[in-house]
Amino acid sequence: MAITEDRRPPTARTVPFAMRDPLHVPRERYYDREFFELEKEKLWPKAWQMACRLDEVPSPGDYVEYEICGQSIIVVRQPDTTIKAFFNACRHRATELCKGAGRLAGGQIVCPFHGWRWNLDGTSSFVYGAEAFDASVLQPEDVRLQECQVGTWGGCVWINMDPDARPLAEALSPGARFLDGVGVGNMRVWWWKETILQANWKMAQEAFLEGYHTMRTHPQLTFGAGERWDAASLRYSVFENGHSRFESAGINDGLDADQFIDFARVLWEGQDAMTLERDVRIFEGLRNRVPAGADFPTAAVAALYEYAAGAGIPMAPLSEAMSLWGGEVFLFPNYFMLPQFGNSLAYRIRPYNDDPECCRFEVWSLTTYPEGQEPGRAELKGRFARDDSDNWGLIPLQDFSNIERQQRGLHSRSFSELRLATEWERAISNMHEELDRYLAR
Repeated sequence: MAITEDRRPPTARTVPFAMRDPLHVPRERYYDREFFELEKEKLWPKAWQMACRLDEVPSPGDYVEYEICGQSIIVVRQPDTTIKAFFNACRHRATELCKGAGRLAGGQIVCPFHGWRWNLDGTSSFVYGAEAFDASVLQPEDVRLQECQVGTWGGCVWINMDPDARPLAEALSPGARFLDGVGVGNMRVWWWKETILQANWKMAQEAFLEGYHTMRTHPQLTFGAGERWDAASLRYSVFENGHSRFESAGINDGLDADQFIDFARVLWEGQDAMTLERDVRIFEGLRNRVPAGADFPTAAVAALYEYAAGAGIPMAPLSEAMSLWGGEVFLFPNYFMLPQFGNSLAYRIRPYNDDPECCRFEVWSLTTYPEGQEPGRAELKGRFARDDSDNWGLIPLQDFSNIERQQRGLHSRSFSELRLATEWERAISNMHEELDRYLAR
């Protein structure tokens, strides 16, 4: 029998349930154990990922534990204010050194089992009973804590477990550049919450890669337009490295005063993010000062900037970058920012409990504080059920309501693959294509 040439893309030859084109996603990618194990082996140990916010470790000695697929990393603020990250395992008998978040007393990392100690930079400072060990066991480079690569950008600490990983700036390009223009590096935590969803981490984040769901999922954001709402009003772009964005013209689309203020109020009351109460009050105060027929959105933004200047709030200069207001940037593999005014909504989604069909979904509301009045150390407010209306606003409740239903639907005998829109959902396949590149390496 003649040997035929394998014309499949290289990734399809080595990756199970690989992407064959941008319009279809095999359902098994969201629940298959073999695929999940491949992600654990080739994605998470190799990809730059947001480990914590800088305001979680504001002072020397502060630490945060970051967990991903059975790996625990501790992020530690150094005496010179730089950041280091270490694998969270004692060099003696592997005991986890730190849990959660806290302050390292006396500037020492201490093993709770036998009391071995390390300085904040990971060098060994004390081995109890060192005389009982052969010198070959206590070589300084062997005993020091093992480091991950660390970078900072956008008010966050990013880690990579691969010592040969490319630089953070290269990995985040070009997505980070768009967000730099709206001043995300100046933003601090307003609130931070999380939920656990019975869904694959990719399924949970894909709703936020498109605005196509707004008409049905968030009808209050269409102001009664219903199916007349124009999903094509959002402009989509996909980029190398798996990143993507969509932009909205909603902030400058000729809304009158009542429409603009009503929309701002819906965002504030529906999630207390992107638009905050302070912004709504500024806009309301302008309502009767702008002549009828004038461009109210432009006047509202000018008033917001005038207020910020007087209050000492360091806003990013107005520029074309503000087309992202009301839009979103996705940074592969699992971090989102949705900026508006001097605020942003941010998401981080990751696997949970070694279960392909379970994820940990964190949500931040970020804002820009007056200089010198930044809040203290950022802390997680809590873990709340996805349907807890006391702790989630209407907009996240609406988003969460679909995700587990999608995951269950994948198992229907009638369903074999996602069918994607060519432009509106292209960011989803772009993410999967980048994932396949990692898995094929």
